[in-house]
This record gives sequence, C-alpha cells and structure tokens, in this order.
Amino acid sequence: MPLTYDVRIYSIETRRDRPKPYRVRWLVGPQKHSKSYTLKAQADGRRSELMTALRKGDQFDVETGLPASELRALNGSVTWYEHTRAYIDRRWDRLPAKSRRNDADALATITPVLVKTNVGQPAPRVLRTALYGWAYNKSRWPQEHPNDVTDALSWLEKNSLPVSALEDPATLRRALDALSTLLDGSPAAGRTARRKRACLSDVLGVAVEQRYFSVPVNPLSTMKWSAPKSTEEVDPASVANPRQVRALLEGVRTQGERGAHLEPFFGCLYYAAMRPAEAVGLTMSQCHLPESGWGKLTLRGGIVHAGRNWTDDGRAHQDRHLKARAERDSRVVPIPPHFVTMLRGHVQRHGTAPDGRLFRTSRGGVIQDTGYGEVWASAREMALTPEEEASPLARRPYDLRCAGVSFWLYSGVDPMEVARRAGHSVAVLLRVYAKVLAQAQERANRQIEAGLREWDGSGTSPGGRLGDTR
Repeated sequence: MPLTYDVRIYSIETRRDRPKPYRVRWLVGPQKHSKSYTLKAQADGRRSELMTALRKGDQFDVETGLPASELRALNGSVTWYEHTRAYIDRRWDRLPAKSRRNDADALATITPVLVKTNVGQPAPRVLRTALYGWAYNKSRWPQEHPNDVTDALSWLEKNSLPVSALEDPATLRRALDALSTLLDGSPAAGRTARRKRACLSDVLGVAVEQRYFSVPVNPLSTMKWSAPKSTEEVDPASVANPRQVRALLEGVRTQGERGAHLEPFFGCLYYAAMRPAEAVGLTMSQCHLPESGWGKLTLRGGIVHAGRNWTDDGRAHQDRHLKARAERDSRVVPIPPHFVTMLRGHVQRHGTAPDGRLFRTSRGGVIQDTGYGEVWASAREMALTPEEEASPLARRPYDLRCAGVSFWLYSGVDPMEVARRAGHSVAVLLRVYAKVLAQAQERANRQIEAGLREWDGSGTSPGGRLGDTR
C-alpha cells in the first residue's frame, strides 16, 4: 500500500465497558486504524506521537497506519534470519517437496555470511546442518533440536544482520559471493548458482513488499553479477549413436531378471526422450501400444525423489506434474514400432504394480536412481570399449534422453516438433543442443551441395528446367 499525507487523527474515545477503555482512532487515506489502552495517559501519549509526526510532514502508511519514520525503524529491526524464516513459513504449504529443499539449500548457503561478527561463530558444517536441516525445514520446527543445532541457531539469532543492511552493495556482494562458492571453497556449478540467486531475489522481493528498504526497489536489480562459468550445451562426446544404444540396452538386458525389467525403462529415456522421473512414474494407462505400427505415450508427470524430511506424508518420493508445465497438462510422444513391441513384452512378462506403474522394485516400490544407476554402470562396462567407457559417452542414464533428442534432430525432424516431444521450449532446445544442431546443419549443407552438383552449374537438370513442375 502507498504512503500518504491524507491523515486525520480523532479525539480519544472512551468506552467504560472495555478492559482497555481508551481508544486512539485515526484515518490514513481510506483506511481506519485504532489502538486501545488501559490508561488515558497512554492513549494521550500515542495520540501526541501521531500528531507530532503529522506536523513534521511525515507520510503515513495506508496499510499499517504508522508514520513512515516509525515504519522504517520497525522494519530496520527485522533481521535477515527472521525474515527468511517468515519467508519459508509463508511458502511451505504451496511448494512441492523438491522446491522446499532447494529454498533451504539456497538460504543455508547465504545466511551464514550475513552476520555482524564472526566471533563465536559455529563451525561452517554445524551451521549448515542447523540451517538446512532444521531452521529452513518447517516440518522439523516442532521437533526437539539437538544441542549443537540449538546453540548454532541461538548464535545466529543474536548476530544476523538486519534485512535493511542488504541495501549496502558490499553486504549484498557477500551474499552473491557465497552462493557462487561451495562449502569447501570451490566454485559452484553455474546452474546451482543461478538457482540460488533466484531464491535470493525472491526473498529480497518480499522484503521490498514489507517495506524493509528505504526505497521500493529490489537491491539485487542494481548489482552486476555473472554466474560461474558452465555450459548447458549437450556435449557431443556424451551422445551415443543408435548402434551404441542398442549395445548398451543389450548390456542391461543380460543382467538377469533385474536387467530384463529395466531394459524398457532405459528405452523410455532414449526412444521417447523421457526424463527419468517421468519413466519412473509411467503407468499402463498412459501407454497406447498397438499390435503393429507406432504407439504413443501420454505423459502427465513423474515421481520425484525429494527425501522424507521434505514431504508432507513422510514418503521419500512425491508425484509431480510435468516440468515447467501446468498441473493438468500432458505431453504425447509417439514411439517407434520396435519399442512398442518391447513395452508390450515387458507388460506380458512382468505385469504392472497395483497402481499401474510399469517399473518397480521387487516389492512393488518406486525404483531408485541408485539402483538403476548400478545397472547402467555395469552395462557400460560390458557394451563399450575401454576407451569409450573412460569417455563421457552415455555416462549417465540421463544421457540417453540427450541421445534420443539428438538423433531426432540429426534425422531432420523439425526442431519445433522435437521440442514438443521432449517437453522443452524451442529456445531451450536451440541453446542446449546447439552443437548437435550444428552437426545437422553440416549434413544439410552436404545435401544441398549434392543437389547443386546435379544441375552441373548450368541451371538445368537432366529432367528439365529449374522450377519446372511437370
């Protein structure tokens, strides 16, 4: 709400039947405000304070009814630690578990450097544990804290800087330097630093709304900052070709019953370019698997591992909608006939979990990244040469998704259709797969050159004139 000079202060109202009979009333813009007191002298004192502020030309805040000078003094006493705890409390119920964890991670990185002194500061790892595991995890607030956590948070409450201190560029720079560095002093990954900066910006934005700064501007908008150097582009050296993918899937299949069960899982990452979380949550109701021809998968979300401490029901996993999509949105991905056959065979041999999931543990649970990661590592060892195994080639299961998207692009599929199937925006696709697209362009150039050579430089071809449609 805005500040205004439109203020009217009324006489003290006396209400004999109330425990606090003396009420000060005033009007700020269209908003009525009042405060009751036990003693008339107290009410007189408060009314005098308001009148003095008005005579001095102080503006009043419409929402709180306070003079701007009082509001600044009040807001200046709110510490960074108090503000971030309120920020977590405000957002907790509407955030998915993984986002809760990401917020806690970012704030646990930034908060230790926004202190008045380092005297008596707990060890970095103790402070990190206290903040990440307790202070910024609302589900653990009612629990009894270990002694070292209690001591660390008590020290932080006493020494945390006021939020208003972040108007100082030097103080804000300390926060930016912290989120660009890991606990051991090494540079953070660019993507990690950008994620934490986004959290910092959001927290400061709320501080602007709360009038904790002298001017209504997010101080981060005035700072120059660059994330640590990193690349988002897919490394062509990590992209397996179709022959190598077939060999890797065979390496998975030969690992007994567990491998046979997971072969179609890895196939989902390649042939449908699914994210691992989407494949983990794939159910039979999402699959259209005809006896012949192309099938399709209708993806509506996935199962994300967030950790038991961050979910409301204490489960380690949480169902999530599609990444960067609305909650009820879906994505249809056509799949080739031989993969349709693979999935049909999987369902006939292994069935499904009670909730319809195609892939599950031996007890019907959600498959873990550690489990299928072990199978993938063994498949690489079996299927690749020693030189290939030592290289980045298909080092992670996620690289199968990158290989699938790369193959679509190299095959000449329109980038807009590739982006739709993969669940990317076109902008992200062009940025992440720039090197792959460059290789596809070279192939297109060779095709154009071959076409030009058919005309032999004469402007005509054996079949007729250029442009002749007969």
